[in-house]
Amino acid sequence: MRGRLDGTLDRRAVRATAAVAVGSALALVLAACGSGGGTKDGGGGAGKGGSTAPTVRLPQLKGEKLQVTAVWTGPERENFVKVLDEFEKRTGATVDFVPSGDDMAGFIGSKVAGGGPPDVAMLQQVGVLGEFAEKGWLKPLGGAARAQLAKNYTKGWQDLGAHKGTAYGVYFKASNKSLVWYNARAFDTAGAKEPKTWQDFLTTARTLSESGVEPVSVGGADGWTLTDWFENVYLSQAGPEKYDRLARHRITWTDPSVKQALTTLGQLFGHKDLLAGGASGALQTDFPTSVTQTFSGDAPKAAMVSSADFAAASISQTKAKVGTDAKVFPFPAVGARSPVVTGGDVAVALKDSKAAQALLTFLASTDAAKIWAQAGGFLSPNKELDQAAYADGVMREIAKALIAAGDDFRFDMSDQAPASFGGKPGQGEWKDLQDFLKNPKDVAGTQARLEKDAAKSFGR
Repeated sequence: MRGRLDGTLDRRAVRATAAVAVGSALALVLAACGSGGGTKDGGGGAGKGGSTAPTVRLPQLKGEKLQVTAVWTGPERENFVKVLDEFEKRTGATVDFVPSGDDMAGFIGSKVAGGGPPDVAMLQQVGVLGEFAEKGWLKPLGGAARAQLAKNYTKGWQDLGAHKGTAYGVYFKASNKSLVWYNARAFDTAGAKEPKTWQDFLTTARTLSESGVEPVSVGGADGWTLTDWFENVYLSQAGPEKYDRLARHRITWTDPSVKQALTTLGQLFGHKDLLAGGASGALQTDFPTSVTQTFSGDAPKAAMVSSADFAAASISQTKAKVGTDAKVFPFPAVGARSPVVTGGDVAVALKDSKAAQALLTFLASTDAAKIWAQAGGFLSPNKELDQAAYADGVMREIAKALIAAGDDFRFDMSDQAPASFGGKPGQGEWKDLQDFLKNPKDVAGTQARLEKDAAKSFGR
């Protein structure tokens, strides 16, 4: 989809009712979880995580070596390595994990140019999958992987891993990017309630500020967090149809709808007393820190952080307990309804080997998904995964809503763009929104820079 939008995005564009359906489901389950009324951790056999019997047969690969790359660091990396360890145990292969850094496209490009690409890569951008497929870098999924995909995934997720009708990828990890995690003690101390609208959110932030805690933690050092903020505001305010058109660059970034969204976002970014450390502090805060500083110690540095479900992995590095100390509510409605933006990591093979195909087959199975689900900080689009595998009631309810939504979801806009615009540190949308965070009053200038960079990347 990135750079080759015409043939693929149309198949994946979601009906205008999609966000409404998902948003309604998530609002219901998260309202229950946020108020402490979610499924209890012990319910539904959660402690056992369902059956332990393998559901997929893997070949013996003793003596085979496999290199896998992903952007994951910290607890995410640790949990993914647990999945790779199980693959090693069941096949006899040796797997070497190599971190790519945030610039996956640049990392893979340099490895391909050097003649030594990794066997398997976990891509975060749909558009990068399309670019790699166009360049001939990707190997189609084998029969066993396709069989697991057909058994365990809806058509929408299968299509996202395909390019021009050929299946290349397995979406192993999904994310709901329309959540706000909050420190329950900070809310209780301030007498704050979970906000449902954007104006309520700003009011809640001011209430928290007056109680002595900085309201909102923003990981502005990682530009992708700012694209998530923009996309949530834009989807709720402008609606699904405009969202799809902007994602394809069928309307320009100088469109009035973008002006409106940036102006709205400026209501938060433009008030340093509402941001932990102010704008300058936010620009020096990376994503993991934006989460942990919200839940660390008796005097947290912030009360709220807008983040996907995978924030649970970072929360686990603190003493806070998800569902009790760390609660969550849907991103507030800017327009008529709360937005729902999803993302995900897709596994692709860059080498045509038996071992690479075996790993993709494993990642498409419930066996692999169950391992990370039990570890926490993980959401799977695998519809056959026993939801009892999830480590806590909050993640279980988020997963339940995702699976219940079927193919009704909106995928991250920046992940649909060419990598040079939506997926590289220090340039394109990431850099433009970081500059906007520095100077939220410069809406017109931000729009102009976004449009210039988008037009160059999309070739228009």
